[in-house]
Amino acid sequence: MKTILTSSMLALALLAGTAAAQTRVQTITAPTQSLKNFAHKAEEAPQGAAVDFWLTVLHNNDGEGKVLPVTSGPGAGFGGAARFKTLVDLLKAEAELLPAGPQDKGSVLVSSGDNILPGITLDASIASGIFYDSILFDLLGYSAMTLGNHDFDRTPDVLASVIGQTNNTTFISSNLNFAAEPGLLALQNQGKLAPFKVVTVDGRQIGIIGATTETLPFISQPRNVVVSQVVPAVQNAINALTANNVNIIIVSTHLQGLSTELSMIPQLSGVDIVIAGGGSELMANPTDLLVPGDVANPGGPQAGGTGYPRWANRLDGTAVPVVTTSGDYKYLGRLVAGFDAAGNLLTVDSTSGPRRVSNVAPDAVAENATVLAQVTAPVQAANANLVNIVIGQTNVTLDSRNGTPVSVRAQETNLGNLVADSLLWQARREAGIAGVPLPVVALQNGGGLRLNVLRNPGNIDRKYTTDMLPFGNRLAIVQGVTPAILKATLENAVAAVAGTPGAVSGNGRFAQVSGLRFVWDANGQVRNPTNPTAAPGSRIREVVLADGRVIVRNGAIVPNAPTITIATLDFLTTGGDQYPLQGLPTTITSGTNEQALANYITSALGGQVTSTRYPNQVSGRITRRN
Repeated sequence: MKTILTSSMLALALLAGTAAAQTRVQTITAPTQSLKNFAHKAEEAPQGAAVDFWLTVLHNNDGEGKVLPVTSGPGAGFGGAARFKTLVDLLKAEAELLPAGPQDKGSVLVSSGDNILPGITLDASIASGIFYDSILFDLLGYSAMTLGNHDFDRTPDVLASVIGQTNNTTFISSNLNFAAEPGLLALQNQGKLAPFKVVTVDGRQIGIIGATTETLPFISQPRNVVVSQVVPAVQNAINALTANNVNIIIVSTHLQGLSTELSMIPQLSGVDIVIAGGGSELMANPTDLLVPGDVANPGGPQAGGTGYPRWANRLDGTAVPVVTTSGDYKYLGRLVAGFDAAGNLLTVDSTSGPRRVSNVAPDAVAENATVLAQVTAPVQAANANLVNIVIGQTNVTLDSRNGTPVSVRAQETNLGNLVADSLLWQARREAGIAGVPLPVVALQNGGGLRLNVLRNPGNIDRKYTTDMLPFGNRLAIVQGVTPAILKATLENAVAAVAGTPGAVSGNGRFAQVSGLRFVWDANGQVRNPTNPTAAPGSRIREVVLADGRVIVRNGAIVPNAPTITIATLDFLTTGGDQYPLQGLPTTITSGTNEQALANYITSALGGQVTSTRYPNQVSGRITRRN
């Protein structure tokens, strides 16, 4: 007889391997919408083994509080939490009936991280005391939800509030220790936070293990949460589960990119399925319907193959399917996996793939009335209030795209220049009040610019600025920035540009700048933030302040280069994105970078963002060689 672990014993199970009473996945009543025609063709099971159990793994990642449908562009009307809920219910119902045949069958629903994100949804929740994301998670009925980096962006306190307001959801991560965070530790003791979750689906125990990126301390604000290495933590969890006769193992990780999960799998034994998160790669097969404007990730030899799923071999050489999808509640992934009676994965059904959250034929789904009332409506009201606060106009298209070829995480853009200028303008006013030296340079990390759009000419409202700068980062004035520190900071900023040789993890560190111009060489040595003595970086070739003073020429700091004061974000002064600014005299202001942008547009620019000042063609603040 198999032992069933309950969520209240999960944290202890890693150490003691103890057991407790049975839990079951709730059976979802089939929705009134008819089941679609469902044809399938399973692969032949190896050596004559027979499929005894079909498990449908439903998954999404990077929901990030995007509970409203897409509002603009070719995908307008798609997505949204209310339609996502209907699709979840539909596919859960299908999983009880299909693939056709006498085998037992059922489903789990898993999120692989970044379940919340600072912004309008979270702001409205904090203001009202009602966390709309928490309501949504319960209504969707997740089997488990992995913790991602953005879940910690508003510190562990807000995350604890989100988790605390859920009633039937378990959040998982095997490589995070919450002992020094009392709020999260209390939730762990209640069973709402655990290394893994065990659920029972039609008599079979399914172990779902979570893991969070090791880069968490410098890309978010986990405070006293201790992060350990992923692979040993996951393997320990697998061992604890298999020791308790849990033989079907799903690993759900948020490691910031599919390549990291693919490199993890060969180091593991006992894993059957991996769900990746954080990279938002849209896996799809040629016949899968996509949201208009979306393009499937092409895959290839280094990406585990093409289509959905991808594959990687675990330690014993067994092939493991790997799945993920893009975020914002636009897709629901579905992996239909066939297991034998001993819990060995035999096949993946050809019906596996992403389902878009659609408002048009042939795959339209209706909006769920409960989600509309309890989640969508209050968030829509918060958005509408900000749309009504118009602070100016732009006669130029503002580029905040975070993809290629134009990217706030890879090169200068006019929106990046606008935001950096606003930091410098606001900081110079705050410095006068605080009695500290006036900053001459401003740095804004590209990862903090969150609205991935080309903003056409027209009104600029507070919804736009809040969506663009949602994190609530405080404006920081940093004194005593020597030429060496400034060069190291810029070396760090260009150390992770996608596609450049030897790039380290985390391309959100790329800096949009004001008050200087710099030239960098993509073929130069990458700065190693964990060992700068051995690898200080040699990509920065020139740095010149706006007043003409030279800091760096031909890659070397010039004699008598000045020490300066800079404006940036509080997040970056405490090691965020591995900026080397810790320990310098720093003044944190009461205002945020979003408020600085709004103030700058209304006051400094008179409400007019013009092509003369912020042209589409970049102005030469950042020049890349090679």
